[in-house]
Amino acid sequence: MHDLPAYVLDSFAFIAYLEDEPAAQRVQKILRDAEDNKCKVYISIINLGEILYSVERNNGLAKTHEALALIQSLPIEILPADNQTVLAAAHIKANHPISYADAFVVVAAQKSTVRL
Repeated sequence: MHDLPAYVLDSFAFIAYLEDEPAAQRVQKILRDAEDNKCKVYISIINLGEILYSVERNNGLAKTHEALALIQSLPIEILPADNQTVLAAAHIKANHPISYADAFVVVAAQKSTVRL
């Protein structure tokens, strides 16, 4: 048996999904595939926090609670940010021109065979 494809979604992908932007169709397909056990989907707790602060800043706390409930209902594994993960993300951020939150996406990708 071979491993399922895996995707690590960043905050941009989820915000596109939540706001029904053009990229939402791609995210919807990935989530449907995950529901059908055709792939695995992950998000870092750091990226989840980034989504939630963005939703709250733009749409208020009630919409933030709705967004969190929706995300928690989806076939997505939320990856914790343990000490090793934080240190690895800090190293990536120090050496590459990406956001700190996106460094957690890279760490998750490095830990397994994933598609970004």
